[in-house]
Amino acid sequence: MAEPFLIGENMTGGYGPVDILHNCTIAVEKGQIAVIVGPNGAGKSTAMKAVFGMLNLRGGRVMLDGEDITKLSPQARVRKGMGFVPQTSNIFTSMTVEENLEMGAFIRTDEIKDTMAQIYDLFPILKQKRYQAAGELSGGQRQQVAVGRALMTQPKVLMLDEPTAGVSPIVMDELFDRIIEVARSGISILMVEQNARQALDIADKGYVLVQGANRFTDTGQALLADPEVRRSFLGG
Repeated sequence: MAEPFLIGENMTGGYGPVDILHNCTIAVEKGQIAVIVGPNGAGKSTAMKAVFGMLNLRGGRVMLDGEDITKLSPQARVRKGMGFVPQTSNIFTSMTVEENLEMGAFIRTDEIKDTMAQIYDLFPILKQKRYQAAGELSGGQRQQVAVGRALMTQPKVLMLDEPTAGVSPIVMDELFDRIIEVARSGISILMVEQNARQALDIADKGYVLVQGANRFTDTGQALLADPEVRRSFLGG
């Protein structure tokens, strides 16, 4: 069986001597959406950060498009085609929207106008507010800036840590619609999300983590239909 486009395989590790992840595996196929859900403290964001190289693994490996990238720094992973949007501190508040997007293209030496036009097509409100300081935007608009900035690197994989945290249900639905559009363009999406039911609804693959280990893995729809997943993690 062919290996997934991106896989963090049998990952064990943490931020110090204590392991947070225990033989955890997370993968996403090309152009698909994979969602990591689970209770607070389950290791969801830690698993994402491990895939991005932000903590040292004591066991396991990370593979991107058939290449072992386990030893690479996060910066080197960006150059390999990974984009990461952290949950907080993910924009430059004093810079304009357009300056934030330009900062996202820091690794590129080619013309970025076409990519910026694509991002303005994806997020029309950003074009409208492109000369406004990003710090003056609403929470949902800031998230659009953060996602847009990550897309400026033209990533093969976009990793989102709690992209809908603190936004209204309407804004959440809109963000998820845009995320689906990004995936349809061929970019793989790996996402940690508290709004588990809504996230699994758009997911090709879902991972339920408990205490840093895989508890359930299936398609998003299969997990939504699983009585035990519903009872334990989705509120019935």
